Amino acid sequence: MSIHPTAIVEPGAELGRDVQIGAYSYVGPHVVIGDGCELHHHSTVEGYTTLGEKCEVFPQAVLGTQPQDIKFGGERTTLEIGKGNVFREMTTVHPGTGNGGGVTRIGDNNLFLIGVHIAHDCRIGSNCIIANYVQLAGHVHVEDNANMGGGSAAHHFVTIGKHSFIGGMTRIAADVPPFMVVVAARGNRSEVRMVNGVGLQRSGYSHEDITALKTAFMKIFSRRARMFGTPILERVQALLEDDSLNSHVKYLCEFLMRSFAHGRHGRYLESLRADPIRRGSWKIEDRHTLTVGVEGSGSVRRNRQSHDGRGFDVFELTARADPGWGFDGWNGNLSGKNNPAVIVVDGSKRVTARFVRNH
Repeated sequence: MSIHPTAIVEPGAELGRDVQIGAYSYVGPHVVIGDGCELHHHSTVEGYTTLGEKCEVFPQAVLGTQPQDIKFGGERTTLEIGKGNVFREMTTVHPGTGNGGGVTRIGDNNLFLIGVHIAHDCRIGSNCIIANYVQLAGHVHVEDNANMGGGSAAHHFVTIGKHSFIGGMTRIAADVPPFMVVVAARGNRSEVRMVNGVGLQRSGYSHEDITALKTAFMKIFSRRARMFGTPILERVQALLEDDSLNSHVKYLCEFLMRSFAHGRHGRYLESLRADPIRRGSWKIEDRHTLTVGVEGSGSVRRNRQSHDGRGFDVFELTARADPGWGFDGWNGNLSGKNNPAVIVVDGSKRVTARFVRNH
């Protein structure tokens, strides 16, 4: 073990074998550092943070300080980091919040380059490369072997699929499909451009698997597929009806269905968020607004039915309870426990779906 005389290691910190702590570094009293880790000079690890073996923390990186969330009330939350991770200069990683499950978790053998920020309650898989100044908002889930280009940024509750590649300076506001390359398009949009063939080859995927994914891409995302006017949800469902579907294509399709069928704003995790009240607002033909709120843990899906005899829109609202919860009825401009329920939007309407925990 090597600890520079100017470093501060608080009483209570647990250090493994062969740990190196450089000049002017700080290790807090609740930190656990695994065997073979190296903290370069002027690095900081604090809070209830666990570093797996052989991690490397470069100068000015800060791990485990309080999350930047106004709902955080000082509760005990953790940052759990696996083995073999590298945090380059000025990387910041925050622990979880009580509202988000209490844990930020990072797998093994990830590379976080200069200026990366990983916010509270994120989950990062293993073998990911997160390039310079990538910004991950709270509750983001990055699956294994993802590669994010420099300056890209992910919205809260986004899921980034495994073996995906995100081009530099890309704004990620919706779930990123696994195995795909996503790049910045015009304005604030991003688009699925192609299969991440090079990355898949490097990861040992067979020619047959990559070809199957490229065929699926053509059927789901290509310009030719869009020209036929079939909704993307139906294109994915059609692929899933094939009993001989390639296992990786099936994973892709199930990932997409989860985002489309259960997600909010294209983000599956958004439908699982623990906030006590969530709202979704739809403006209809520039006349009226239908605002739907959620109390408890669940989501509401809307289906446009038709116009009524006066020309107003009719919607079917379906309440979907999260696991461990049950639907308890409607408030506002709907009442009772019919599910699905029908509402005529002949003026601006507000509806709240109530969910209660199962006993």
